[in-house]
Amino acid sequence: MDAHPYAPKDLSLPGFVPNLLSATTILVVFAVATIIVVSLAWFVPARFSRITRMERILICWWVFTGLTHMIVEGYFVFSPEFFKNKTGCYLAEIWKEYSKGDSRYAERDPATVALEGITAVIEGPASILAAYAIARHKSFNYVLQLAISLGQLYGCVMYYTTAILRGDGFATSTYYYYAYYVAANSPWIVIPTLISIRSWKRICGAFDGRFKRKSY
Repeated sequence: MDAHPYAPKDLSLPGFVPNLLSATTILVVFAVATIIVVSLAWFVPARFSRITRMERILICWWVFTGLTHMIVEGYFVFSPEFFKNKTGCYLAEIWKEYSKGDSRYAERDPATVALEGITAVIEGPASILAAYAIARHKSFNYVLQLAISLGQLYGCVMYYTTAILRGDGFATSTYYYYAYYVAANSPWIVIPTLISIRSWKRICGAFDGRFKRKSY
């Protein structure tokens, strides 16, 4: 069994290759990529459509989360032996690093792979569609945002529940537990909750107005 930094220590990862990039490098590259994506999502739609500040913020979120789902999580789903990568591929390095907070990724836990697969294949493209729907003022944009947000919340609930049922002992240390396992996933709990509430109110408001008009 090749030595690895993950918990539990008896986890079998034959052929494991340690990270070639430092954690700082991985995080800096991700931060820079995020800034570029969010900046484009903020400025480009406004050149072609009249949108509010809140709509621009929502477009930024949906573009960011959609690309994260499709590219980062999609790589994990379709690269079962990323922990053996010797090329320094950035996406492989991300998952080698993140597995320090949750080794279920390195071991290819079936429940985790299934959740990430649904997220990458369905929620990723749907998020990009949501950004487009907001920018183009499509009538279905609130329903779509609500559906995706509820899917993300369900995914987070299942992600943590399955870990708890297996003993919740997949982090290398307390630092990685809170930095990766808790903090890195928290945006997909907080933001979808807020979007769900907003979308629910908008949908209900639209129907309330419709029914009130019909009552006269």
